[in-house]
Parts: sequence; structure tokens; C-alpha cells
Amino acid sequence: MTRVLDATSHDTATTAGTMPTRADESQAPDSIFSYQELLRLDEALTMSSRETGLRFTLYIGDLGPQTRSRAEELFERSAHSAHELADAVLLAVSPGQRVVEVVTGSGAARRLPDRACALAVLSMTNAFASGDLVGGIVNGLRQLSDQAGHPRGLRTH
Repeated sequence: MTRVLDATSHDTATTAGTMPTRADESQAPDSIFSYQELLRLDEALTMSSRETGLRFTLYIGDLGPQTRSRAEELFERSAHSAHELADAVLLAVSPGQRVVEVVTGSGAARRLPDRACALAVLSMTNAFASGDLVGGIVNGLRQLSDQAGHPRGLRTH
């Protein structure tokens, strides 16, 4: 699923080792995100995975000319086994290209239909258009988590 963003372009290319450590709470000169933004993204990913039993991953950066193919390639490489891929969700955001791709495994797709993914992408792009990249991603993850619900083993009713 692809949605064209109506936001300004952000350079989100990162290199290994640019994530600030706990001791460095200020924004590093070569870091795209502040420490607080990284914490928000990490918390959103962790809570989404914990609440749903699905494994959410996030990619922010250029997806190349074939955005969907690249997102699917990243998705395939994100897990150690086919079993892990079944319950996985990749959210790939390329602000410079104004593209968001959501890739789901077979098990996750049963709980996250295309329509739910499209609504989450629409919500994210609205936030991106107002200049809130991190907030858009966090809200999109929340929407996807709400739609997926709790895994069967954790339901209380």
C-alpha cells in the first residue's frame, strides 16, 4: 500500500552509531532525531508489539525507485525465520520521496486488513503535512495496534 505524502521533505538518512546514548540527552550534531523523539518512537514500537503480539518494525529513509519492492525486501530481512515474518509488520517511511509503505506478514494481515493500514497511513500523512514526522509515526502505530487488538491468548473476555 502506497500513499503519497503532502509534506515537506526531510533528510532522514542515518548512519550506524548516530543514536544518542542515555548520557547524551541533547541532540547530537549528526543525529536526525532528538533523544526524546527516539524515545517516543521506541516506546511506540515496544507498546505496539507488546499489546498486539505482532512484531512491529520501522524503517525511515530512502526506499529507492521501486518503493514497494524495497519495503518488501526490508521486511524479508527483518526476521530470522518465516515464523517470525508471519506476525510481523514493517512501517517504511521515506519522507524525501513522500511515501509510506506498510508490509504485513500472513498472520498480521488477518488482523490488519488493507483498509485499516490505509487509514493509519492517511492519519500519518496528515501529521507529516503539518511537519510532525515523529508524531505521525507514533499515531500511525497506535492506530495499527488498536485495529490489530490483543492476541487471542491475552484476551480477557
